[in-house]
Amino acid sequence: MNLFESASCLALRYLSRERFLAWRTRYYSTRAALHPLMRVVYGTFDAAAMRKHLEDCIGMDFEILMVHSSMNHMKPMYSNTPLDLVRMLMEFCGPDRTLVMPAFCFLDPAIGAADATFAQHSRFDLRRTPSRMGLVTELFRRTKGVCQSRHPVYRVSAFGPLAKQLIHGHEWASSPCGRGTPFDFMANHNTQIVGIGKRYDVLTQVHHAEDLMGDDFPVPAKRGKGLTMTLVDGKEEILIELPGRSLAWRRNMWKLRDIMDRDSLHEWTFHHVPMFTTRAGEVTAALIDAAKHGVTLYEKP
Repeated sequence: MNLFESASCLALRYLSRERFLAWRTRYYSTRAALHPLMRVVYGTFDAAAMRKHLEDCIGMDFEILMVHSSMNHMKPMYSNTPLDLVRMLMEFCGPDRTLVMPAFCFLDPAIGAADATFAQHSRFDLRRTPSRMGLVTELFRRTKGVCQSRHPVYRVSAFGPLAKQLIHGHEWASSPCGRGTPFDFMANHNTQIVGIGKRYDVLTQVHHAEDLMGDDFPVPAKRGKGLTMTLVDGKEEILIELPGRSLAWRRNMWKLRDIMDRDSLHEWTFHHVPMFTTRAGEVTAALIDAAKHGVTLYEKP
């Protein structure tokens, strides 16, 4: 965990939401003032250079590429636009591979967490509700030919030969990331996960193991009232029930380094931009094996 991430964790824990957002705004303002110096120190790169770097670092041995990204953490070294990055990733995958990105919507910043947001807004328009996972993911979601899974929280966007199979039936799955979800599909196919401007603390695939194991997962669960929502997909409306089950302990994603070895979970930087890569099936298998021995990413309060 770098200094900013450590500070963010402390700020989230001890500051009010308003003070945290103010602190974060000041951080990015200070960083912006340092952009000229950062370009000199770390150099710059464009989308073509990133493609070449991906070819060198992860190769082409995958059916599915799941990309987590952050333009904020690519600046100021990245010299092209977010749309250039989307186009490059689609070209990198080509016609024979499937590109996937998160299009999650955990909350409305004006309201708060997902449960509060959806309690106030029980209708979720899949086509009109933007991704909260950054500009790159929203541009990809809106790209012609991209399809998205029908889930109000863990929605994913996909493009390529396996896209429709990957997203199919997400709305009917008994858990958001378990059996019958895109994360289950990715774990059962040759899926490379890569972070561009992101570290592995964003790795949503970890929830697949938890949801697969259910009550056998060795962390106490809290059971609340489920929430009935209406998914709006064009002219179609689907009633779904979001489960009220959540884990009682606090998750510490940095413990993943103790569970997965460096060959399976690789981290590095490219022009000071954080990067990581792993495979969906290896994440799920490692976490299930660890959980069977009482080891998880969670810590008792």
